[in-house]
Amino acid sequence: MVVYERTSWLGMLFSLQRGSLAETWPRILLSTFVSVVVTLLAVDFKVKGLTVTPVPFTILGVAISIFLGFRNTTAYSRFWEGRTLWGALVNTSRTLTRQVLTLVGTHFGERPHGPIGGVTDEELGMADPEPTPEVRAFQREITVRQIAFVHALRHHLRDTDPTDEVSKYLPASDVDRFAGQKNVPLAILQDMADRLLWARRRGWVHAYHAGLLEESLRELTNIQGACERIKNTPVPPAYTVLSHRLVVFFCFALSFGIVDSAGHLTPFVVFLVSHAFFGMDAVGEEVEEPFGTHPHDLPLGALSRTIEVNLLQMIGTPAGELPEIPRPVNGIQL
Repeated sequence: MVVYERTSWLGMLFSLQRGSLAETWPRILLSTFVSVVVTLLAVDFKVKGLTVTPVPFTILGVAISIFLGFRNTTAYSRFWEGRTLWGALVNTSRTLTRQVLTLVGTHFGERPHGPIGGVTDEELGMADPEPTPEVRAFQREITVRQIAFVHALRHHLRDTDPTDEVSKYLPASDVDRFAGQKNVPLAILQDMADRLLWARRRGWVHAYHAGLLEESLRELTNIQGACERIKNTPVPPAYTVLSHRLVVFFCFALSFGIVDSAGHLTPFVVFLVSHAFFGMDAVGEEVEEPFGTHPHDLPLGALSRTIEVNLLQMIGTPAGELPEIPRPVNGIQL
């Protein structure tokens, strides 16, 4: 994602990185060149038959503007939904870790098949409120698996290999086991659920709290499913193809419709209109796939690292051992 940095008004006006001009300038220059040729032939050399009435371009211009507006609104909705989902992933990851640290432990003392009410504090294990080293190890185990899930989800959405990332937090046996899965983040979630079930059978999770932990896992599943829906259901290609065709036809043919009235200013008018139409077309295409690695896509790497740092701090990792959150490179955060 392009990181916004406050700058002067002129700096923003001529910035290539923040807009679509870096991608669309060849098309803009080509349509402008065509308009220069048409202007020379029609105005300077008085060649007949090169001009048409501007009425069709007026009608078509309005139609294209409405069409591009609809397409860009649809694309941005996908982008914003993706950002909302990853914001929810940040919050749910923190919530699950907090729940594991406070709701999982021997001091809850639930016996797998024992009574829930009418028991003493001693029977519930309240005499020793501090979790044992074994419980602490289990809490850390769930937390680092949540970190692995976040990184695996990012790679899953970008169709890249998560092995290097997850191997930092999972034992080699688990990495090898997950490597054979087509959906690694889902496999990690199932593994976390199995481990929490094991903890409940050991009496580390109270029946009242099991539902809260399951709710957090369900929310993670819903977030993953919604992200997969965005990734696997793109904007129908017919919209993209039609918008490309209409914009190209309009921008390259515009000079034939305005040269009689605009004269030598025709190239300047075509340049401005082409910049607007090609830019709107390109912006819609750039943001419709929010999980990629395009400069205007979501910074999943930075979001993943933020979750990783937050969760490691929650389980007491020293500051010197925390990974650094990646900083923007050339104004781009991936």
